[in-house]
Amino acid sequence: MAIILHGPAYSTYTRTARLVLEEKGAAYALAEVDLLKGETQAPAHLARHPFGKVPVLEHDGFTLFETFAIARYLDEVLPGPRLQPGDTRRRARMTQICGVLDSYGYGAMVGKVFWQAAIVPMQGGTPDAAVLADGLAVAGKVLDVLEGLAEGDGFLCGPEISLADLFLVPILEYFAMTEPGRAALGSHRAIGGWAGRIGSRASVVATRPKLG
Repeated sequence: MAIILHGPAYSTYTRTARLVLEEKGAAYALAEVDLLKGETQAPAHLARHPFGKVPVLEHDGFTLFETFAIARYLDEVLPGPRLQPGDTRRRARMTQICGVLDSYGYGAMVGKVFWQAAIVPMQGGTPDAAVLADGLAVAGKVLDVLEGLAEGDGFLCGPEISLADLFLVPILEYFAMTEPGRAALGSHRAIGGWAGRIGSRASVVATRPKLG
Protein backbone atom coordinates (compact mmCIF):
# COMPACT_ATOMS: atom_id res chain seq x y z
CA MET A 1 0.00 0.00 0.00
CA ALA A 2 2.00 2.98 -1.30
CA ILE A 3 2.03 6.18 0.77
CA ILE A 4 2.70 9.48 -0.98
CA LEU A 5 2.80 12.78 0.88
CA HIS A 6 2.53 15.92 -1.24
CA GLY A 7 4.16 19.03 0.20
CA PRO A 8 7.51 20.77 0.69
CA ALA A 9 9.97 19.46 3.27
CA TYR A 10 10.21 22.97 4.78
CA SER A 11 6.47 23.13 5.57
CA THR A 12 5.67 22.68 9.26
CA TYR A 13 2.45 20.85 8.49
CA THR A 14 4.07 18.55 5.94
CA ARG A 15 6.73 17.85 8.54
CA THR A 16 4.12 16.94 11.15
CA ALA A 17 2.68 14.33 8.79
CA ARG A 18 6.20 13.06 8.09
CA LEU A 19 6.89 12.85 11.84
CA VAL A 20 3.85 10.61 12.22
CA LEU A 21 5.08 8.37 9.40
CA GLU A 22 8.58 8.22 10.89
CA GLU A 23 7.24 7.40 14.36
CA LYS A 24 5.12 4.61 12.86
CA GLY A 25 8.11 3.26 10.92
CA ALA A 26 6.21 3.51 7.63
CA ALA A 27 7.78 3.74 4.18
CA TYR A 28 6.57 6.74 2.19
CA ALA A 29 7.50 9.01 -0.69
CA LEU A 30 7.62 12.79 -0.30
CA ALA A 31 6.40 14.49 -3.48
CA GLU A 32 7.75 18.02 -3.21
CA VAL A 33 5.24 20.80 -3.96
CA ASP A 34 6.94 24.17 -3.56
CA LEU A 35 4.49 26.49 -1.86
CA LEU A 36 6.78 29.53 -2.24
CA LYS A 37 7.00 29.03 -6.01
CA GLY A 38 3.24 28.86 -6.38
CA GLU A 39 3.15 25.16 -7.18
CA THR A 40 0.21 24.60 -4.84
CA GLN A 41 -1.93 26.62 -7.27
CA ALA A 42 -1.12 24.36 -10.22
CA PRO A 43 -4.13 22.42 -11.57
CA ALA A 44 -2.62 19.06 -10.59
CA HIS A 45 -2.31 20.09 -6.95
CA LEU A 46 -5.67 21.89 -6.83
CA ALA A 47 -7.22 18.61 -7.96
CA ARG A 48 -5.81 17.09 -4.75
CA HIS A 49 -6.49 20.07 -2.48
CA PRO A 50 -9.12 22.59 -3.67
CA PHE A 51 -7.75 25.26 -1.31
CA GLY A 52 -4.19 24.92 -2.59
CA LYS A 53 -2.62 24.00 0.75
CA VAL A 54 -0.24 21.29 1.97
CA PRO A 55 0.11 18.49 2.82
CA VAL A 56 -2.03 16.02 0.92
CA LEU A 57 -1.85 12.29 1.63
CA GLU A 58 -2.39 9.52 -0.91
CA HIS A 59 -2.63 6.03 0.52
CA ASP A 60 -3.68 3.06 -1.58
CA GLY A 61 -6.13 5.08 -3.66
CA PHE A 62 -7.38 7.17 -0.72
CA THR A 63 -6.68 10.93 -0.78
CA LEU A 64 -6.87 13.10 2.33
CA PHE A 65 -5.99 16.68 3.27
CA GLU A 66 -5.93 18.69 6.53
CA THR A 67 -3.01 17.77 8.76
CA PHE A 68 -4.89 16.69 11.87
CA ALA A 69 -7.10 14.40 9.77
CA ILE A 70 -4.00 12.97 8.07
CA ALA A 71 -2.18 12.46 11.38
CA ARG A 72 -5.13 10.68 13.01
CA TYR A 73 -5.74 8.51 9.95
CA LEU A 74 -2.10 7.42 9.74
CA ASP A 75 -2.00 6.65 13.45
CA GLU A 76 -5.13 4.54 13.23
CA VAL A 77 -4.42 2.69 9.99
CA LEU A 78 -0.71 1.95 10.33
CA PRO A 79 0.98 -0.50 12.70
CA GLY A 80 3.43 0.80 15.25
CA PRO A 81 3.25 2.78 18.48
CA ARG A 82 -0.01 4.60 19.16
CA LEU A 83 0.27 8.37 18.93
CA GLN A 84 -3.07 9.19 20.55
CA PRO A 85 -3.45 8.63 24.30
CA GLY A 86 -5.81 5.88 25.39
CA ASP A 87 -6.98 7.98 28.32
CA THR A 88 -9.97 10.12 27.29
CA ARG A 89 -8.82 13.28 29.05
CA ARG A 90 -5.27 13.07 27.76
CA ARG A 91 -6.60 12.49 24.26
CA ALA A 92 -8.85 15.54 24.63
CA ARG A 93 -5.84 17.54 25.84
CA MET A 94 -3.89 16.41 22.79
CA THR A 95 -6.68 17.65 20.52
CA GLN A 96 -6.83 20.92 22.45
CA ILE A 97 -3.10 21.55 22.03
CA CYS A 98 -3.26 20.81 18.30
CA GLY A 99 -6.18 23.24 18.03
CA VAL A 100 -4.30 25.96 19.91
CA LEU A 101 -1.32 25.53 17.60
CA ASP A 102 -3.51 25.61 14.49
CA SER A 103 -5.56 28.60 15.58
CA TYR A 104 -2.96 30.75 17.35
CA GLY A 105 0.53 29.24 17.44
CA TYR A 106 1.42 28.78 13.79
CA GLY A 107 0.27 32.22 12.65
CA ALA A 108 2.12 34.02 15.43
CA MET A 109 5.29 31.93 15.75
CA VAL A 110 5.91 31.13 12.09
CA GLY A 111 3.73 33.50 10.09
CA LYS A 112 4.82 36.59 12.01
CA VAL A 113 7.88 36.07 14.24
CA PHE A 114 9.88 33.65 12.09
CA TRP A 115 8.91 35.38 8.87
CA GLN A 116 9.75 38.88 10.09
CA ALA A 117 12.85 38.02 12.13
CA ALA A 118 14.38 35.44 9.75
CA ILE A 119 12.91 35.43 6.25
CA VAL A 120 12.49 39.18 5.67
CA PRO A 121 16.13 39.99 6.57
CA MET A 122 17.28 37.00 4.50
CA GLN A 123 15.52 38.57 1.53
CA GLY A 124 17.21 41.92 2.17
CA GLY A 125 14.19 43.59 3.76
CA THR A 126 13.50 45.29 7.06
CA PRO A 127 11.23 43.51 9.55
CA ASP A 128 7.90 45.16 10.30
CA ALA A 129 8.25 45.98 14.00
CA ALA A 130 4.49 46.12 14.57
CA VAL A 131 3.87 42.71 12.98
CA LEU A 132 6.77 41.24 14.94
CA ALA A 133 5.52 42.69 18.23
CA ASP A 134 2.03 41.39 17.60
CA GLY A 135 3.38 37.94 16.80
CA LEU A 136 5.49 37.87 19.94
CA ALA A 137 2.53 38.89 22.10
CA VAL A 138 0.38 36.03 20.81
CA ALA A 139 3.33 33.60 20.85
CA GLY A 140 3.95 34.45 24.50
CA LYS A 141 0.35 33.64 25.35
CA VAL A 142 0.56 30.34 23.43
CA LEU A 143 3.73 29.42 25.32
CA ASP A 144 2.07 30.33 28.62
CA VAL A 145 -0.83 27.99 27.78
CA LEU A 146 1.49 25.16 26.74
CA GLU A 147 3.60 25.67 29.85
CA GLY A 148 0.50 25.21 31.97
CA LEU A 149 -0.67 22.13 30.08
CA ALA A 150 2.63 20.25 29.71
CA GLU A 151 2.88 17.16 31.90
CA GLY A 152 6.07 16.79 33.94
CA ASP A 153 9.35 15.79 32.33
CA GLY A 154 7.88 13.54 29.64
CA PHE A 155 5.86 14.63 26.64
CA LEU A 156 3.08 17.17 26.35
CA CYS A 157 0.24 14.77 27.15
CA GLY A 158 1.90 12.23 29.39
CA PRO A 159 4.74 9.71 29.38
CA GLU A 160 4.33 8.76 25.69
CA ILE A 161 4.75 10.90 22.59
CA SER A 162 1.51 12.01 20.96
CA LEU A 163 0.28 14.02 17.99
CA ALA A 164 0.46 17.15 20.16
CA ASP A 165 4.25 16.82 20.33
CA LEU A 166 4.47 16.23 16.58
CA PHE A 167 2.42 19.36 15.86
CA LEU A 168 4.55 21.53 18.14
CA VAL A 169 8.05 20.42 17.05
CA PRO A 170 8.13 22.01 13.56
CA ILE A 171 6.54 25.26 14.73
CA LEU A 172 8.74 25.67 17.77
CA GLU A 173 11.96 24.87 15.91
CA TYR A 174 11.34 27.69 13.43
CA PHE A 175 10.35 30.04 16.25
CA ALA A 176 13.52 29.19 18.17
CA MET A 177 15.69 30.01 15.14
CA THR A 178 15.02 33.69 15.84
CA GLU A 179 16.53 35.75 18.63
CA PRO A 180 13.18 36.95 20.01
CA GLY A 181 11.84 33.40 19.79
CA ARG A 182 14.76 32.01 21.79
CA ALA A 183 14.29 34.73 24.39
CA ALA A 184 10.60 33.93 24.76
CA LEU A 185 11.30 30.22 24.99
CA GLY A 186 13.96 30.81 27.63
CA SER A 187 11.36 32.06 30.08
CA HIS A 188 9.23 28.92 29.73
CA ARG A 189 11.13 26.20 31.56
CA ALA A 190 8.82 23.25 30.89
CA ILE A 191 8.52 23.86 27.14
CA GLY A 192 12.20 24.71 26.86
CA GLY A 193 13.08 21.43 28.57
CA TRP A 194 10.68 19.55 26.32
CA ALA A 195 12.30 21.11 23.24
CA GLY A 196 15.75 20.10 24.44
CA ARG A 197 14.67 16.49 24.99
CA ILE A 198 12.71 15.95 21.82
CA GLY A 199 15.19 17.69 19.53
CA SER A 200 17.48 14.68 19.33
CA ARG A 201 14.69 12.15 18.69
CA ALA A 202 15.32 10.12 15.52
CA SER A 203 12.11 11.20 13.78
CA VAL A 204 12.80 14.86 14.52
CA VAL A 205 16.36 14.67 13.19
CA ALA A 206 15.28 12.73 10.08
CA THR A 207 12.64 15.33 9.10
CA ARG A 208 14.51 18.51 10.04
CA PRO A 209 14.49 20.73 6.93
CA LYS A 210 17.76 21.87 5.39
CA LEU A 211 17.40 25.61 4.97
CA GLY A 212 19.63 27.90 2.96
